[in-house]
Amino acid sequence: MPASLARARAVGIAAGYAADLLFGDPRRGHPVALFGSAAAALEHRTYADTRSAGVVHVGALLGALTALGVTADRAAARAGAVPAALTTAAAVFVALGGTSLARTGAQMAQHLDCGDIDAARQLLPSLCGRDPAVLDEHGLTRAALESIAENTSDAAVAPLLWAALGGTPAVLLYRGANTLDAMIGHKSPRYRLFGWAAARFDDLANYLAARLTGLLVAVCAPLVGGSAPAVLRAWRRDAGRHPSPNAGVAEAAFAGALGVRLGGPTQYAHQLEVRPALGDGPPPQVADLRRAVRLSRAVQVAAVVFSVAARSGRRASARW
Repeated sequence: MPASLARARAVGIAAGYAADLLFGDPRRGHPVALFGSAAAALEHRTYADTRSAGVVHVGALLGALTALGVTADRAAARAGAVPAALTTAAAVFVALGGTSLARTGAQMAQHLDCGDIDAARQLLPSLCGRDPAVLDEHGLTRAALESIAENTSDAAVAPLLWAALGGTPAVLLYRGANTLDAMIGHKSPRYRLFGWAAARFDDLANYLAARLTGLLVAVCAPLVGGSAPAVLRAWRRDAGRHPSPNAGVAEAAFAGALGVRLGGPTQYAHQLEVRPALGDGPPPQVADLRRAVRLSRAVQVAAVVFSVAARSGRRASARW
C-alpha cells in the first residue's frame, strides 16, 4: 500500500471519531438502521428454526456488506488520498456509537439523580435489552453501568480497532455483525437456533477488542479514581465467570476501575439470568454511573490514539 494511502486512512480514523464526537448518531436515516431494516426484511424469507438457516441469513447479509466495503475502498484508493481518507472517515462514523452511548448514560444518571424513575425506565431500552419495569433505582443504575462498560467495547473500541486492522470493509463487516447479534443473537425461543451464527460471529469479531478495552480501562482508571492493578485483578479473577467471553472482560474491568460490584439477577424479556459477581466493591450508585461515563469517554480517546498509531505503524512497516 502506498504510504500516502495508509496515512490518509489513519487520518480518516481520527476524522470519523471527530464526526461522531460532534454529531453522535443521526436521529433519522442512520445507515445501521437501514441495514437493520434490510436484515428484518430478509428474515421473512430466510427464517427457519435451524442453525443452518441462520448461517445462510448471516452469510448473505455480511457478504453483501463486505462486498460494498471492498468496492468503496478500492474506488477511493484509485481516486487518491483524500477520497481514501473520506471513505474511511465515513465508515468509522457510521460504525461508531460511543458518543451517543456516553450521552445516554449521562442522561440516565440525570434522571436517577432527580428521582425520575419513570423517565429512567423509558430510557433504559436505548442502552440494553433488559426489562425496565422490574428495576428500581439500584437496578437501573447497575443495568446502565454494565451497558456502558460492554458497549464501550462494542460500539467504540471494536470499530476503531477493525478500522485500523482492515479499513472500510472490516469496519462495515464488524458493524453489520454487531447489529445482527443485537437483532437475533439472543436466546429467545425464536432465535435460540436461528441466531446462533450471529452470536458466535459477534463473539469472534469482538474478542480482540474486548481485551484491548480491558487494557485501556486499566490505563485510564486513574482518571476516575481507580488503579490499573485493581482493573487487572478483577479482570483476571471474575471475567471468565460471565456467560459472554467478551462482555465479561469489559464489565469486570469497569468494576475494578470504579471499585464497585456488578452482576446479579438480570431480567430480560425472554428469561431471567443470574450473573456472577464482578468486582468486590459495593453495588454501584448514581455517582459511579457518572464516573463510568467519564471512563468510557477516556477509553474511547485512548482507542483512537491506539488505532491511529496502529494504522501508522502498518504504513511504516510496509516500507521495509
